[in-house]
Amino acid sequence: MSTMTITPQVSYRPQSAARKSSMRLTRRGRLVVFAFGVLVAFALGVWFAAGSVATQEAGVEQVEVVTVAPGETLWDIAADAVAVTGEGDVAGMVARIEQMNDLESSMLFAGQELRVPTE
Repeated sequence: MSTMTITPQVSYRPQSAARKSSMRLTRRGRLVVFAFGVLVAFALGVWFAAGSVATQEAGVEQVEVVTVAPGETLWDIAADAVAVTGEGDVAGMVARIEQMNDLESSMLFAGQELRVPTE
C-alpha cells in the first residue's frame, strides 16, 4: 500500500487597488438602456395580453322585439318570455325587461316596442 500526500502551494499575486472598467455609460447610454427595458416590458405585456381578447359571442344577448298589443301587460309579456326561455321566474323576467328597455314603470302602451330576451 502506498500513500500519496499533496502539499498545497500558495501563490500570491498583487492586485491593483481598484480595477476600473474601460467602458462607462454616458447619460444618453443610460437613457437608451432604460428605454429599451421599458420597450421590452411593454412588448411582453402586449404579448401576454393578446390571449385575453374579448369576443362578441359571449356578451351578445339574444333579444326579440315585441309590439305591445292592446290590454297586454308587462307581466303577460314576461310570462311568455319565461315560457320560451324556460329560465327564472316571471318577476325576475319583468325586472330584466324593464332594465333592457329603460322603463321607469311597468306601464305599457299599445303599439310600444319592447326588447325581450329569448335565451
